[in-house]
Amino acid sequence: MDSSTSITTSDSPYRLLLTAASLIPISHYLLGFLFICLVYLYNFLEIHILGDLFTGFTGQPVSLIFNSCSDVYQEVVSKCPVLHGRQLFHLSDGGTMALDWLMNSNVSKASFQVTDAITKDDRTPIVIVIPGLTSDSASAYIKHFAFKMANCGWNVVVSNHRGLGGISITSDCFYNAGWTEDIRKVIDHLHCKYPEAPLFVVGTSIGANILVKYLGEDDVKTPIAGAAAVCSPWDLLVGTSVICCD
Repeated sequence: MDSSTSITTSDSPYRLLLTAASLIPISHYLLGFLFICLVYLYNFLEIHILGDLFTGFTGQPVSLIFNSCSDVYQEVVSKCPVLHGRQLFHLSDGGTMALDWLMNSNVSKASFQVTDAITKDDRTPIVIVIPGLTSDSASAYIKHFAFKMANCGWNVVVSNHRGLGGISITSDCFYNAGWTEDIRKVIDHLHCKYPEAPLFVVGTSIGANILVKYLGEDDVKTPIAGAAAVCSPWDLLVGTSVICCD
């Protein structure tokens, strides 16, 4: 070893560190400095290409903070269900449904942050809403009902029919008054995901028909604690003729 770089036991730790640092080539320091500059620019310019590569370009979850009493919320945010708690529910045949959530925590404060706040052991009751013909979570009566229920301490999820709620048809199957498989899958999914939360279902119009038929088919096997059918079209043949005449 060269005498100029020899180390003795009498040297202080700081001197040893400086000696070791001086042995590292300058090019390595330059590369390290360049790397730090690139990381800084990546974050400063908000370039997310690497993050997108790791997530498969699926994007990142969006958090929305706003005042639910403001005019902006009433005129803009309340009319955009995609800005609220939305879950795309994929069915086995390739179909897609939108589950739009309104949590009790969302309406219990004047200002809030929309997040998926339900935990697996949450015991807050969940009410599932099945809208009527051509209705979805953007319909005035659905929004009014959801807000009232959330304000009373419930978590509300609107089970939009296939092709509604701003979601395109992704399979060759559409919803109808006699098709109960979709709501069965939604109920089973929610019961599995939130086993401690009592499940209730409210159906309106054709949604009520679907709900009543589901209850008759599953009977005691259903995991729901209660249900309400509102304005159920019991005789679909008569109802169809009236719609056609109108």
